[in-house]
Amino acid sequence: LALRVAQQNQSGQLVAEFLEAHPKIERVWYPGLASHPDHINAVKQMSGFGGVVSFTIKGDLETTSRFIDAVEIPLIGPSLGGTESLIEQPALISFYPYTTEERLAIGISDNLVRFAIGIEDTDDLIADLTQAFDKIA
Repeated sequence: LALRVAQQNQSGQLVAEFLEAHPKIERVWYPGLASHPDHINAVKQMSGFGGVVSFTIKGDLETTSRFIDAVEIPLIGPSLGGTESLIEQPALISFYPYTTEERLAIGISDNLVRFAIGIEDTDDLIADLTQAFDKIA
């Protein structure tokens, strides 16, 4: 179990850093990044920053949906915390009954992605994200 958590922590950090530097990304939320508003507290309180990375893609609902459909490794699903990577577009899964305006009022944009990283190889995950980004405008 400790090795799986360590893998998720390591992959989470590396994927978050990759995403933060990617030109098709608007913003990344991950406590291991200095840009996260609670980074200092996370460093004080945590020995690892976990495997959940949230980010917004530069684009709209449709562009984000095409990205989600293009990834090959993570499964599409709202559950977080398995050994396999899971990815979701909250606007279409967790918050589907809400209008765009209602979602925005609670901080859920149409281009938000939640990525729960599993124990797959980090390089494979980043390569998969890269090929998916290549498929969106």
